[in-house]
Amino acid sequence: MTAHPPVGSGAAGPQPAQGELSQVDAARVAKLRRGLIGPRAVAALSETFKVLGDVTRVRMLDALSKAELCVGDLASLLGLTESAVSHQLRLLRSMRLVRARRAGRMVFYMLDDDHIVKLFRQGLDHVEESSRPPSRS
Repeated sequence: MTAHPPVGSGAAGPQPAQGELSQVDAARVAKLRRGLIGPRAVAALSETFKVLGDVTRVRMLDALSKAELCVGDLASLLGLTESAVSHQLRLLRSMRLVRARRAGRMVFYMLDDDHIVKLFRQGLDHVEESSRPPSRS
């Protein structure tokens, strides 16, 4: 086993402090490195999580996970102005988290696809699971 730079850093990386032992399984690290997501996907995923990191947008996604809604209904439901809702919907649409469906003069918004529904529900499950008191064994 030999020392290698941190995965994906391209730099020499920190050296162990004097008296500290560091062992690296070079074959395992090389195999894992080949399986890591690429820089473009990392950036896109990071941007998606940034967009999801806003309370207003999470509330909007929650509502849209339950029903298609127009701007007015979404604004009324969440206690926001139509302008604020439209602004957030533009961002959510640009990130392909939400899509629109036109019905005559009305535009209804919904979560873009099943992946977004699953992502939202898994995040919610995680939060709800984390907020439960630990069980006594």
